[in-house]
Amino acid sequence: MESWPNSAGFDTDFEEHKSVELTVKGKIPHYVAGVLYRTGPLGFRVQTDQEKTWAANHWFDGFSCVHRFEISFPKDYSTPRVCYNSRRTVDELLEVVRKTGKLEGITFGRKRDPCESFFYKVMSMFKPATGPQNVGVTVSINMPSEQTGTQAVNGHSTGVETLYLKTDASRMNQIDPETLEPKGVCRQYILHPSLIGQLSAAHAETDPGTGDVFNYNLEMGRKSRYRVFRISSSTGKTEILATFTATPAYVHSFFLTEHYVVLCVWNSHISWGGLSVLYRKNILDAIASFDPSSKAKWYVVDRAGRGLVATYESEAFFCFHTINAWEQPSSSDAKKTDLICELSMYENLDVMHRFYYDNLMSSHESSKAYAGQKRRSCLARHAQFRLPVVEPGNPSSEPRPADVLFKSDPMVAQELPTINPSYAMRKHRYTYGTADRLKSTFMDGIVKFDNVTQTAIFWDTEAHTPGEPIFVADPEGVEEDDGVLLSVVLDGVEEKSYLLVLRAKDLVELGRAEMKGPVAFGFHGAHKALRKD
Repeated sequence: MESWPNSAGFDTDFEEHKSVELTVKGKIPHYVAGVLYRTGPLGFRVQTDQEKTWAANHWFDGFSCVHRFEISFPKDYSTPRVCYNSRRTVDELLEVVRKTGKLEGITFGRKRDPCESFFYKVMSMFKPATGPQNVGVTVSINMPSEQTGTQAVNGHSTGVETLYLKTDASRMNQIDPETLEPKGVCRQYILHPSLIGQLSAAHAETDPGTGDVFNYNLEMGRKSRYRVFRISSSTGKTEILATFTATPAYVHSFFLTEHYVVLCVWNSHISWGGLSVLYRKNILDAIASFDPSSKAKWYVVDRAGRGLVATYESEAFFCFHTINAWEQPSSSDAKKTDLICELSMYENLDVMHRFYYDNLMSSHESSKAYAGQKRRSCLARHAQFRLPVVEPGNPSSEPRPADVLFKSDPMVAQELPTINPSYAMRKHRYTYGTADRLKSTFMDGIVKFDNVTQTAIFWDTEAHTPGEPIFVADPEGVEEDDGVLLSVVLDGVEEKSYLLVLRAKDLVELGRAEMKGPVAFGFHGAHKALRKD
């Protein structure tokens, strides 16, 4: 087994606050012109004023950073110009850690000091969460309800009016779209007074036709409440579509179809009705042990305002990322509707523990032990479920069974999945993502998965670790895979990164833009095409 991801992908301070031009090689299609944003942690250690080193334990708790790639072309569409800038968005948090040598508040996986007294833990449960926030998992461009000026680039407009960073808590961090400076953190209750819960999905869903944005808000307690809501793109107003009680869980993403929102409460249940989060001071330790006998519950909410219309249950599983969902005539009655839901699934919760830094960095002894069968249990499968015969007018009080259509071999599956965005809420064939075939302690390639054949093709280069691929469609294309993939890749030998452009049809490299240093391994991104003024 190889183990090439070294500390350059995790423990780095490489930033470019001022835009710098990158070295472009190969051919980049002109329709890629635009702005690509990337999120993720930039380093996890701080030297404190007490001359000690403070360090986050879990990759999800690294210091949030935003990366910006601006791609433009001269009028003759010759060699493009790619400029890059980046910025941490946690200056205030870093200053607190430097001065105090500690970080208060709730994290994802931060281990508390074993010497901390039981009394301190109990008393701290009753302190409100205050202070600087570490928000930076996903990025949303032009969320409804905000209107500001656009940024001009080479006679064009980026079309980026607002930029928000999101996490799995019910708060967002507004960022300047060009300088990447943070403007301030806000909570979901500014959208609607009922959205008072603590958790939400980092991955909101957007209807590509209307521009409406959907998400859920989870209020944990003795009776935990999920509120599914919609933000109207046309009015900016927020509407609660459904409120229901269910087991609180860590749910990072969900599904959207033409007429329904589908929230699957899979088996990452938070114990004690959420009180364990306050006691443990992190999400991961608050999640109950995986129970394979417990069912995953699927809640179907009608987008037209009829509330919760159906519930289903399936085998126990865990998921970070949904892929797509769509409606199709029912297999039992063509006049009725089935929902097909597609995701990258796990058969237990082991993968969340995999992402402790000690397990990821090849230079650490723990990464060598975190191998073999323990490592194999952390592999995703590409899966499809069917929710049969959804009938809005006749909700059943008892959950009905969800059907498993297929689960792929993990060697052809993906994480950080993306698709051609024009196929959202439609039946599609291809999914792109990062591959994990046990060749390293992290990701080892880019994969294109075929739903029809359940086979895959790959791009990989020894010691080069890619990030999430973002699909940019060819506006003149006719096939689903007419377009390119954009991925930020770290060359582990040179310890420098580059923006890779792959042809989506066959994963052949078309071009790249080379950087002067290493971009830390990140989470998610979004591309916004330039528009002519």
